[in-house]
Amino acid sequence: MAKSSAAKLAYQAEYNKRSENVDKRVKNNAVRRDALRTGAAHKHDGTEVDHKVPLDKGGTNDKSNLRVVPASENRAWRKTHGEMYGKNK
Repeated sequence: MAKSSAAKLAYQAEYNKRSENVDKRVKNNAVRRDALRTGAAHKHDGTEVDHKVPLDKGGTNDKSNLRVVPASENRAWRKTHGEMYGKNK
C-alpha cells in the first residue's frame, strides 16, 4: 500500500483542525457512545450510527433522526442519495 505524501498528510491535519469538522466529529462520537451505552451497537460489530437527515443538512442528534446500520450501508448512501450533496441522479 502506498504511503501518503507529506503534502496530503499536512492537508489532512489542517482539515481535521477546522472548527466545523471538529464540531461534527464531537457530535458523531457522542452519538456512537450513546449507542454503545444503550446496547444498540457494540464495539467492533461493523455498524455505524447513521443520521437519517445529515448534520450538514440540518439534521440533529435526536433519537428520531438516528439509526444503527452496517458500515457498508452507511458509507454507500451517496450512490442512492446523490441529490443530498449536489450530484444529480
